[in-house]
This record gives sequence, structure tokens and C-alpha cells, in this order.
Amino acid sequence: MLKPIIKGRDGAPSVRGALASLSLSMLLSSLGTSIANVGLPTLAQAFTASFQEVQWIVLAYLLAITTLIVSVGRLGDLVGRRRLLLCGIILFTVASLLCGIAPRLWMLIVARAVQGLGAAIMMALAMAFVGEAVPQAKTGSAMGLLGTMSAIGTALGPSLGGVLIAAIGWRAIFFVNVPLGILAFLLAQRYLPADRRAPKTERTGFDYAGTLLLALTLGAYALAVTLGRGSFGTLNMALLLAAAFGVGLFVFAEARTASPLIRLTMFRDPALNASLAMSALVSTVIMATLVVGPFYLSRTLGLDAALVGLVMSVGPLAAALNGVPSGRLVDRFGAQRMTLFGLIGVASGAFILSMLPARPGLSGYIAPIVLITASYALFQTANNTAVMTDIRQDQRGVISGMLSLSRNLGLVTGASVMGAVFAFASATSDVTTAHPEAVAAGMRITFAVAAILVVVALVIAIGGRALATRPWFQSLRDRA
Repeated sequence: MLKPIIKGRDGAPSVRGALASLSLSMLLSSLGTSIANVGLPTLAQAFTASFQEVQWIVLAYLLAITTLIVSVGRLGDLVGRRRLLLCGIILFTVASLLCGIAPRLWMLIVARAVQGLGAAIMMALAMAFVGEAVPQAKTGSAMGLLGTMSAIGTALGPSLGGVLIAAIGWRAIFFVNVPLGILAFLLAQRYLPADRRAPKTERTGFDYAGTLLLALTLGAYALAVTLGRGSFGTLNMALLLAAAFGVGLFVFAEARTASPLIRLTMFRDPALNASLAMSALVSTVIMATLVVGPFYLSRTLGLDAALVGLVMSVGPLAAALNGVPSGRLVDRFGAQRMTLFGLIGVASGAFILSMLPARPGLSGYIAPIVLITASYALFQTANNTAVMTDIRQDQRGVISGMLSLSRNLGLVTGASVMGAVFAFASATSDVTTAHPEAVAAGMRITFAVAAILVVVALVIAIGGRALATRPWFQSLRDRA
């Protein structure tokens, strides 16, 4: 149980109120990601649009989060995390209302981009606030709770969206965020601690040039790996080259500004580098379960659409149920040890899937999926706790944003790369009509690749743990 340490306006201490506001912020941002997907067919009919057009309803939201999450984290460090989080909640809530009343598709897409900006603020600053709202000994439990709420939002989105569309209409999937957003705002305003204003001599400016360069670079990369629906053409290659060029420009700019968005000296910290790399690799693997699962369940196991949706919810549900227990394990046994256990669990589940017979039955597929997703919850909680513990107060927002960015980049990369591996391994031009055995073979090869990626992450974790025992490591981290 987390002890109350934050006082509300009435003087009553309540860490629970603070955690409730942060948890609701995390829930809303993840719900916004998953709830719109189920409505795309309905939205295509409502606006008389093609699938390629309506997919921008989802893409605009994801692009806004991916391109801006580091920048808003840094902005929170500069102007105050409480103030910016309140603005983010208001932005998300108002944008949700605008999405619900949008009369044109382009208006809905613009509103979704604004909603994504609000979500980026909530995702980055909710995790950054944990260090201020919770005692250090309970950081793991708080991180586990935020992970649980994120998983619940992801799992709840498709089913809740389907019910709302059937009962009320597509506008309800956006209107549902409005009362929840108002509640999150009231809780945050009442229970989150006031911002500490730094002396004028210690305040730094905001890096507008670096922010623009990073946003354009990340946007180019995200578009390169998402456009084309699985094919990689000239436009994708051009965007990828633009992203690579943008990285070089960003590093050049950051090395020459007095107040950089990301201090390049941060990357002297081997532990931070290892955590970001592991997060991206494991998120890439997790996306494989979402890319491969529907085809394997429908084509190989012969399940109908309703059962496919039900089985696909098992993974996020397992992650949600394991979030808080994972946090307690991290608090008790340490973040580094639990990071290793989480990676071993993910690798084991992927290896089991790579060895499945052609028709193992439903339980033979669900069991390793549960192992993967539950272990992923443990890894995320441990990895986030390891990074967010004992970092400087003025870096919490930007480092939290970098953690979220590494996860998002892993997810968008996994959707493209693991999807391409699956299609290639299935040896067919159209997976939707492939032979059941071909899909099963593609699934096994895809998860064999996934297991290799997690083993790489495990090597990184072990290497990072070995470095942490060296005498010079702490001094290097302090200088970073």
C-alpha cells in the first residue's frame, strides 16, 4: 500500500488522489490510441471515404505523440510539470469534443492530431511525476500501476468502441473522453504538488530549432514505416533517408546550442542507452503478437471474427493484471533483476511460439502469449523504474519522454518490420488468403526472429548490469 504524502487543498494528505489523476491520464492516452481503430469501417461509410483516407484518423494521433513526446517532456521540465500536465488534459478533452462534433473528415483528422498532442503531454509527464508523488521505495509499484492503466486502455478500446458505435454511433467513441478528461483535470488540480520555480539565474530557454528538427525527423521515420500498408516503395525510402539526414542535423544543432532539447551528454550513460534500446527491441516484439495474431487465429485455427477479438484481448488483459504485482516485485527484488526476469519470460514465450506444431489448439497459442505479455509488463515496470530512479529533477520530463518515444518507435517499427517478416515467411503475396499451413509457418518464423531480438535485449541488459558494478560507472552517470 502506498502511503499518503501529498496534501490536497484541504490539507489532507493523499498520494492516492495524485496517483488517480496520473493513472487516469495514462488510461485516456492509451484509450485514445486503441478505441478509434474499431471505428474505421464506420467512419469510412460516414464520410464516404476510402480506407487510406480514414486511416489518417489513427495515424494523425500516433504521429503527434511520436513526434512531440520528447519535446513536451522537456517543456515540462522548464515551465513546470503540473502546469503543463493540466494544459495537456484540457487540450485532450477539448480535442475529444471537437472530434465528436467534426462535420468533415479533414476536421476530424486535425482534431485527432491536437488530441495526440494532449496525449503526448499526459504520457510523458504522468511517468515523470512519479518521482515527486511517491516515495522512492514505492516507485516500482507506482510504475506498475501506470503500466496497468495503459494496458487496460489498450485492451478496453476495441470492445468499448464497438459497444458505443453499436448503441449510440461513432461520435460516442470521442465523447466518452470528455467526462473522464474533466475528472482527470479536477484530480490533478487538487492533488498534484505545485511546481517548484527555479531561480532566474538557473532558468534556461526552450530549444525551438531542436524541437522542430526532432519532430520532422521522427515524423519522417514514422511515415516511412507506416505508409504503404506493408509495401516499401520509393516514397518510403525517401522518407527514411530524410529521417537519417534529420538525425545528423539534430545532433549538429544540439551540440551547438546553449539550451539543447536533449543534452547529448546523457548518452554517455550506458544504463540509459541500454534501457532505451531494450524498450525499443521488446516493443517491436510485442507488436508481432498484434500483427500475426489475427491472421493465425482466423486462417490457421479457423476462429470467427468475434472469437479472434476475444482472444486478442487476452494479451493486454494479462499485462493489465500483472502490472501492479510487477511493481511490487520490482520494489522488493530490485529493478535490474526483474528486468532480466521479464526479458527471459518474453524470450521464452516467443521461443515456444516458434516451435508450435501446425495446429496446437487454442490453448497452445494462448499460453505463450500470456507469458509474453505478462513478462512484458514486468520488463516495462522494471526498466522504467530503473531509469526514473535517482535522476536529476530538471531531467525527469525529457527522460520520461525518451522512454515513451523508444516504446512508440518500437511499436511502429514492429508493425512494419515484423509484418514484412510474417508476409515473407508465409511465402504468399496476400496473407489474407494464404493456406493455413503457410500462415502457421510464417507465425513460427516471425516469432523465431522475435526471440532473437529479445535475446539481443537480454545481452544488452546483462552488459548494462556488468557495467553498473564498475567503480567508474557512477561517476560517468553523474557527469551525464
